[in-house]
Amino acid sequence: MSNTKLFTGSIVALITPMDDKGEVNHKCLKNLIEYHIASGTKGLVIAGTSGESATLNHKENIDIVLESIDIAEGRIPIIAGTGSNSTAEAISLTKGLKDSQVSGCLTVTPYYNKPPQEGLFQHFKAIADSTDIPQILYNVPGRTVCDMLTETVARLSEIKNIVSIKDATGNLARISELKRAITRPDFSFLSGDDPTGIDFIKLGGDGTISVTANIAAAQMSKMYDLALKGDFEEAYKINDILMPLHKNLFVEANPIPVKWAAKALNLIDNDFLRLPLVRLSAHGEEIVSNALKQAKIL
Repeated sequence: MSNTKLFTGSIVALITPMDDKGEVNHKCLKNLIEYHIASGTKGLVIAGTSGESATLNHKENIDIVLESIDIAEGRIPIIAGTGSNSTAEAISLTKGLKDSQVSGCLTVTPYYNKPPQEGLFQHFKAIADSTDIPQILYNVPGRTVCDMLTETVARLSEIKNIVSIKDATGNLARISELKRAITRPDFSFLSGDDPTGIDFIKLGGDGTISVTANIAAAQMSKMYDLALKGDFEEAYKINDILMPLHKNLFVEANPIPVKWAAKALNLIDNDFLRLPLVRLSAHGEEIVSNALKQAKIL
């Protein structure tokens, strides 16, 4: 088994830019990908939670991943959000990328169903068995009302092409538990919680899949590069500046605030979101605008 970890550093949970009719804005998608390549981002998750996967149809989901792969031209890893609360649908989305150059798939725990731990194990095992594409488990109980316990992750880590976990619990005790339970050298531990991301690295994590990095890509890339080299003093200096963003980009449901911020920074043309999400409220705009100023971005 290789000692090389496929996914480390600052990875971005990319927003899906849309026009004022709610269609994917292809020009802005290209611009965003070029922005992240230039900023040193280590990977892009396409059609994840921040990419409004819940309101992308099956074809749109696959098409935007394939388009991103074409734009990237191998310059940055592209990770596809292929999760569903239906195992069959998650498998179908994954198989839709069979002959592509996708670097991996990020698969969220099944939302709404509230499966037991054995159901979670069988769900992810069935997906992994259906493909050779590297799989990243995604545990975000705040969104799914479903918490995948350490014991289940450890069982799943024994499957060859399950190579990583994105832990968005915000519970720093969890990374220590995971590290004790999983000793596989090529398995990477990624944070999905920006406010605790640096602390996650200090406890043995390998990187983050970030919302903040959508709009502070170079800063986040530098911060995690420093942290992974052990220079936490300098990393924490950057993190302290960015902390208002880490917190206030969730003043309303993600990706509402970060889309508004991206528009404010001219990274995208439009902050349109598909229903049932709506644009950031006036109160939210004030909070996010102040956070951008405090973080020295606006």
